[in-house]
Amino acid sequence: MKQLPFKGACVAIVTPFDDSGVNFAELGRIIDDQIANQTDAICITGTTGEAATMNDDEHRAAIKFAVEHVAGRVPVIAGTGSNDTAYAVELSRYAQSVGVTAVLLVTPYYNKCTQAGLVAHYKHIADSIDIPAIVYNVPGRTGVNIKPETYAKLAEHPRIVAAKEANGDLTSVLRTRKLCGDELAIYSGNDDQIIPILALGGAGVISVLSNVAPRDTHLICQHYFDGNVAEASRLQIDYCDLIDALFCEVNPIPVKVAMRLMGWNVGKLRMPLCEPESAHVEQIKAALRAHGLLK
Repeated sequence: MKQLPFKGACVAIVTPFDDSGVNFAELGRIIDDQIANQTDAICITGTTGEAATMNDDEHRAAIKFAVEHVAGRVPVIAGTGSNDTAYAVELSRYAQSVGVTAVLLVTPYYNKCTQAGLVAHYKHIADSIDIPAIVYNVPGRTGVNIKPETYAKLAEHPRIVAAKEANGDLTSVLRTRKLCGDELAIYSGNDDQIIPILALGGAGVISVLSNVAPRDTHLICQHYFDGNVAEASRLQIDYCDLIDALFCEVNPIPVKVAMRLMGWNVGKLRMPLCEPESAHVEQIKAALRAHGLLK
């Protein structure tokens, strides 16, 4: 079995912005709060971190800051994927140089490469680094879906250790598990499917929910691993309303609004993301209140 970067709940952490760029002081506060509340790992510069609208200097600075601020307390996963394979290699090598635990590599977006192209892309990046790689399948955003047979080919690479699976298709996860066995771990990329994917042998979740409920997201996984499936399932079901609220508009719009409401200085969303509809703000408020997260 390959060594995993983490097991449990990894927060897909937001990036707080101010007028000068990344608000590193607030990012440090958020990281400290996450660790204090038992998050199992930090994923910086992912979708939830608005990496798509960060320039290269900001992207690198955020990765370096996260590694230095975490200071070995939990694993740090860096989003370094791109639809430009050469740039993904460059950014992944940089992330390795500053000490990340692993890289998270989204499928190439817009290009709509073939399954053979996916294998070539991922293996080329993995060949260029010496740390674990997690492939990230989110076809609703990228227009490309990784098939189970493709996962089996990727799992042959010693540094491709896991997948963040967000295609919503549990049958596909089942077939991937059958084909890959212990050579490819699966992390849920959807907060409403943590327990179902753990039940199929998953290793945890890379979570949006963890931004606002880190301790309980950790506990969903930990209770399951400890054999307390009933309590893990109770928490998964209990948070259904908050998960729905956090995805009432495209991520990370709702979670940044939620964090503002909770008192975090996360700043504005970067265009083309915009503020949510007023009805959705009320939905977010109601869900936060229901879980005692809004004073």
